[in-house]
Amino acid sequence: MKLLGKTLFYKLPKNIADCFRGYNLLWQLLAILLTYFFVQSGFDWSYFQATRGSWIALLLFPAVILGGLLPIIVPLSMLAIGRLRKSARTVNAAWGVGQAAVVGLLTSSFYKAFTGRMQPPHIFSTLNVLREALIKTPLPASINTIVDTSREFRFGFMRGGIFWGWPSSHTTVAFATAIALVMLYPKNRWIRYLAPLYALYVGLGVSVSIHWFSEFIAGMIFGTVVGIIVGKSFYHRHSGPTAETDS
Repeated sequence: MKLLGKTLFYKLPKNIADCFRGYNLLWQLLAILLTYFFVQSGFDWSYFQATRGSWIALLLFPAVILGGLLPIIVPLSMLAIGRLRKSARTVNAAWGVGQAAVVGLLTSSFYKAFTGRMQPPHIFSTLNVLREALIKTPLPASINTIVDTSREFRFGFMRGGIFWGWPSSHTTVAFATAIALVMLYPKNRWIRYLAPLYALYVGLGVSVSIHWFSEFIAGMIFGTVVGIIVGKSFYHRHSGPTAETDS
C-alpha cells in the first residue's frame, strides 16, 4: 500500500475531488454552457457537414490512433527511462502523466454515463474517408442526406454507454496529459509548446471524425483542469520541502 501511495495513486482521491471544487467547477460549467450553445445554435451540425468527407479528415486521421496510444506509451516510456537513469524527477513525472490520463478518462466517462449523447453518423467516419482516399471508392451517400442527430442526448445512467458521447475522452485525456507535462516541466520550452500542440491535434482530429465539435471543446476544458490539478500535485511532490526520492 505504501508503494502505491508513491506512484500512480499519489493523492488520487484528493486530486479527483479538486477537479470538482471552486473555480474548477465553474470551468466545467462553462464547458456545459458552451456545449448548449454549439448544439442549439446548430454549429455542431454545420461543422459536421463542413468537415466530414474532406481532406481535413484525412489529414487528421492519425489523431484517433495517437490519442488512444500515446497516453499509455508516453508514461510507460518515461518510467522506464527514469528507472534506467535513476532519475527521481522523470519517474515522478511518469506517474504524474499516468495519473492525469486516468483522471481524465474517469472524468469524461463520468459525464458520458449520464449524458448518453449520440455520436456523429458512422457513415462518414474517419475509416470511410480514408477508404475513399486510398482506393477511390465513393462514399455511399451524400452528407446532405444524413439526419441531424447533433441534438440527441439520452440523459440518465448508462443509457448511451461511455464509449462514445460527450465529452471526447480522446481530447480530455490528451489535454490532461499534455498540461500535466507542462506543469511538471515548466521551464522546458519544447514541452511547453509541443505538448499542447499534440493535444490540440488530437482534439481537432476527433472533432472531424468520431466526435462533435462541442465534445472536443468540452474535453479540452475538462482535460486542462485535470492536467493542472494533477501536474501541480506531482510537481510539488518532487520539488517541495518533503520531496521524496525513488528507490
